[in-house]
Amino acid sequence: MKAYSGTGDKGETSLYGGTRVEKADPRVEAYGAIDELNSQVGAARAHIKGKKLDQTLKGIQRDLWILGGDLASELVTANVPRISKEQLDRLESVTDELNSGLPRLRRFILPGGSVPGAELHVARAVCRRAERRIVALSKIESINPDVLPYINRLSSFLFVLARTVNKMQRVPEEEFVRDK
Repeated sequence: MKAYSGTGDKGETSLYGGTRVEKADPRVEAYGAIDELNSQVGAARAHIKGKKLDQTLKGIQRDLWILGGDLASELVTANVPRISKEQLDRLESVTDELNSGLPRLRRFILPGGSVPGAELHVARAVCRRAERRIVALSKIESINPDVLPYINRLSSFLFVLARTVNKMQRVPEEEFVRDK
């Protein structure tokens, strides 16, 4: 089996269900941003020490595959797995659990810290971009109403996880202080 098909050589691709669209279509932009996010989560995961956090991120990556497929199919398409309130509830629960072990923020912090912490901060920024792409898509096409709440909570989770990992590695957070 070849690793390429050649069907996209003229700037088009197929959605689930077979509809052909331009690769610059807002739907393709949205699920492409999710693919990028999933890859960035994988990069962060490669640096994570600890089975529980690794498994949590593996679950997030599975959710992102579902979310990408959800966005790659028109809402009327049947038999496509969809992001649901169940995934959102699980994400909120783990975010709350991790956040309860962190010191309260008094100021903005600079993204960075340990290598996995910095990778997670990048993932958070990529997540926010994906959210903007999904919002743009939702203005012109119907999407699963559970997608936006999930992606919004995911950026919060990634922020909390970056802070958690930095704390576990004893890397202090750098607060943003404006020069005077």
